[in-house]
Amino acid sequence: MLRRLVEPGQYLAIRYTERLDAAGALRSVGSKGDSYDNAAAESLIGLYKTELIRRRGPWKGLDDVELATLEYVDWFNHRRLHGACGDIPPVEYEDTYYRSIAGLTEDIPAEPSLH
Repeated sequence: MLRRLVEPGQYLAIRYTERLDAAGALRSVGSKGDSYDNAAAESLIGLYKTELIRRRGPWKGLDDVELATLEYVDWFNHRRLHGACGDIPPVEYEDTYYRSIAGLTEDIPAEPSLH
């Protein structure tokens, strides 16, 4: 079987990683040239487009999209039920997690950390 040569623009992860390196930014996960960073971002962008952009469009302008995006992020983090979090919102999941590692058992809000 003949395979065609890999072109530099074919794999966005390589260009993305090189751009992060040039900007002095650190990668969160993955190694140079893989697609792990892109997969999570593309999944989230797909949800954003499906749940907000396509559902509520057409849009009158950029300001409307920006305001709707802020509302979407708030909803996504505080009210949207996530299967990966046990069908609770991410904020509630994180609060439960940090309360458990801090040894908090009472139903009082945990103190935010500045560190």
